[in-house]
Amino acid sequence: MNFDFALILVLATLVTGLLWLLDLVAFQPRRQQRVEEAEIRAGGELPEQTRKELYQPSGWADLSRSMFPVLALVLILRSFLYEPFQIPSGSMLPTLKIGDYILVNKYHYGLRLPVLNTKILSIEEPARGDVVVFKYPEQPSINYIKRVVGLPGDVVTYKDKVVYINGEPQAQVLEAQLPPLNPERLLVNETLGGVEHEIYRDIGRPTLNAQWTVPAGHYFVMGDNRDNSNDSRYWGFVPEELLVGKAVAVWMHWSELLSLPDFSAVRSIK
Repeated sequence: MNFDFALILVLATLVTGLLWLLDLVAFQPRRQQRVEEAEIRAGGELPEQTRKELYQPSGWADLSRSMFPVLALVLILRSFLYEPFQIPSGSMLPTLKIGDYILVNKYHYGLRLPVLNTKILSIEEPARGDVVVFKYPEQPSINYIKRVVGLPGDVVTYKDKVVYINGEPQAQVLEAQLPPLNPERLLVNETLGGVEHEIYRDIGRPTLNAQWTVPAGHYFVMGDNRDNSNDSRYWGFVPEELLVGKAVAVWMHWSELLSLPDFSAVRSIK
């Protein structure tokens, strides 16, 4: 079962905020009145401890007052600024490893309302070579991360493991054969839209030769681990409204629960 954390966070923020407001408007004045009546009966000011006890809000009100600002801050940061994600698969190797924790810029492509995902402010459009997080079109409750290869209107051709954009081959330079003595894959430097990055190509793995025309409002994405990635070559295009944000940095690597987090892996994502 996939939990919609954004929905849970919005509901928790809304509930605690309403409870805090209810206490502020309806119950706090009653507590204040109770203190004043007790002071009249006592003929003067009550001891400080007694005042505190009479003015003390109920447990639910006190909890809501404490939790609402924290939840609201997390909601704002996560919805409009940056959101952390963990890399669960090797489809973006060698750029991103399993266990990398990344930061995704939520405002780079425009501001969207949480849960509804309605865009309220346009800022920039995705560029070729960007690494993006998006909702998987065939199951939007799951987030995917891939690299933008084709923009709206582009004709993308994949032939002999080389990307062609509108008939132009995208530069590839061989960097290494891995492992050196008995190579099974190639480490290749690829340039997409002026963005240099490394990709893996498996030796002897059959390739899918095909051509696609990217429709308006959609993007063609691929994983950097070209022969081990479930991407636009197999399930189609990413609608603009399913974009979550641009992956900008790795802030931690933590591959196993019993191991220590590795902060030496901090780096920008290219």
